[in-house]
Amino acid sequence: MSTWGKLAGASAGYFIGGIIGAVVGAVAGHYVIDKEDEDVAFAIALIALSAKMSRADGDFSEKELMAFNEILSEVPKNELNNVIKIYKLAQQDIAGYEAYAEQISKLFEGKFEVLENVLDGLFHIAKSDGPVNQSEVLFLENVAGIFGFSSAEFARIRASHMASEIDDPWLILGINAGSNIEIAQKAWKELAAQNHPDKMIANGVPKELLGMANEKLAIINGAYDRILKAHKIKAGSEEI
Repeated sequence: MSTWGKLAGASAGYFIGGIIGAVVGAVAGHYVIDKEDEDVAFAIALIALSAKMSRADGDFSEKELMAFNEILSEVPKNELNNVIKIYKLAQQDIAGYEAYAEQISKLFEGKFEVLENVLDGLFHIAKSDGPVNQSEVLFLENVAGIFGFSSAEFARIRASHMASEIDDPWLILGINAGSNIEIAQKAWKELAAQNHPDKMIANGVPKELLGMANEKLAIINGAYDRILKAHKIKAGSEEI
């Protein structure tokens, strides 16, 4: 059964108990989900975090809901209502988002590809209604810290989503500006491999939640291409 089929089954107990009951409790700050149903727990926590991301700047827009739907583009239509129920419940305010982040962090401890995939989805929502503002950055930075990412790692992830604003291809690859081709190529290969859909599925990311994978790979490849061009220009100028 797919993640979303299990979620639909859990929704039969909506407002009564089980996993959905735990989500209701999470709004009040009491979020506990049994680890044995990891994929469902992950889906619920991602839905809730996404909803609270849309409140990080104090307002909610339909563009953010559309962005959320893009992340979960493979949810069957007959199960979408269950997803929206959870989303609207969690969307009431920003309170309690740390508990959802902690739950995901515990479920996928040490699996940073999975955790980065969650951050990718949250950035996608944050960008959907205009430039990412300071309140949204703080929300994302706090979630990244709960996930165990360092400040430098968060800077790399942020740069991959705000490339037009940050304009630093080296930062996108997580290396020092001006690093040589060998270092850049190694970083590019590692990031490209980590973000390949097959690798992400092998590391526990449900296939239904890979909507951002191609976009992320394009940004990583684009950063490496820019670095190659910068080195070619530099080499050409040195030969003159």
